[in-house]
Amino acid sequence: MRLIVEQAERLRGTLRVPSDKSISHRATLLGALATGTTRIRNFLWSTDCLATVRCLKGLGIAIEQDETGDLIVHGRGLRGLQAPEATLDCGGSGTTMRLLAGILVGQPFASTLTGNNALQRRPMERIVEPLRQMGAIIHGREEDRFPPLQIQGGDLHGIEYHLPVASAQVKSAILLAALYAAGPTVVHEPAPTRDHTERMLAAMGVDIAVDGTRITLRREAPARPPLPPLDATVPGDLSSAAFFIIGACLLPGSELRVHDVGVNPTRMGLLDVLCKMGAPITLENERIVSGEPVVDIVVRSSPLHAVEVGGEIVPRMIDEFPILAVAATQAEGTTIVRDAAELRVKESDRIAAIVTELGCLGARIEEQPDGFVITGPTSLRGASVEAHGDHRLAMSLAVAGLLATGRTSIEGAECIPDSFPGFEEKLALITERRG
Repeated sequence: MRLIVEQAERLRGTLRVPSDKSISHRATLLGALATGTTRIRNFLWSTDCLATVRCLKGLGIAIEQDETGDLIVHGRGLRGLQAPEATLDCGGSGTTMRLLAGILVGQPFASTLTGNNALQRRPMERIVEPLRQMGAIIHGREEDRFPPLQIQGGDLHGIEYHLPVASAQVKSAILLAALYAAGPTVVHEPAPTRDHTERMLAAMGVDIAVDGTRITLRREAPARPPLPPLDATVPGDLSSAAFFIIGACLLPGSELRVHDVGVNPTRMGLLDVLCKMGAPITLENERIVSGEPVVDIVVRSSPLHAVEVGGEIVPRMIDEFPILAVAATQAEGTTIVRDAAELRVKESDRIAAIVTELGCLGARIEEQPDGFVITGPTSLRGASVEAHGDHRLAMSLAVAGLLATGRTSIEGAECIPDSFPGFEEKLALITERRG
């Protein structure tokens, strides 16, 4: 699929973005482990989240959409999953594979997790190592570094584990396995990462304590009460809102309101950086929805200045670096991104892909081992660019196309529904063209 974007004058209006992908995954998985019926309002019907649904159905979980559009998960309890009759296909979803692995290592059967070509290139030793320390038997390709993953469930024990890389997916895989483990499990993070798993487990009555970057979960046998079902409303995804927020910052005369966006403190890195760059962003109508902070975000256009991004803020905005790079092309000065080597093992090598494709549009951008350097402001020009199978890169290039003279053609845009079904239509609704 090719997405064609032409230069815009401004972005104006109000909109809602798709529901949070991370929360949708986790609510579905935990709903399957609960005893009873979980209702998930505003579930994200994206390719990645549907991969989680498909895998759970393969494990004997009944899941359907009711007449209101809610996702209904008929949980069978911690020990209620059934041995799959076939390999479980996670598509391109790393979240599905890593979190589901944490559940499957506690089951009394064997299973295999696979995915598409892109997922089979993503590193899995980061979950294999701690899960093996807990007693799991897992094998993968190339010295167990890559999928498919063959998992033999069994008895687990708690561990104390220091994450070598700040990763919410790895942390969550360990915590889910800890639901089946004898003794406490302690996870130490090098920096705070998104904490949706911890919030949901606490809401379900699990003994979980968070002390800074130390998370402790206790599920001592035999006192392991069943998990109660969830009744969750998923907020809008800040990662999806980021494309419109930055587009509105950069196009003069823009003013935009994005309703019902989740602003979990562990996800706020991009907004913090944009404020340092001079973006006039306000948060209104603050409230708590299903244990998550939610706001309306109002943004207006303004000149931006360059910043340096690194250290502990990186995990708090790890999905937003492609669109931050677009903002940096228009900021006054030199923006430096460091400590973000994790970007090289996402859906694409995001560092290399960002540098290549924004360079095609005329950006002054240099690749670094753990990030990039961008000098701005730069007048972008339309060109043919490639999405590299990466939904966030594709949407970032679309926003860059709004700024560029002429026409920008984004090849491989069929990956966008992985996280944002209907992106092109939402963008069209708020875009005002020149003339």
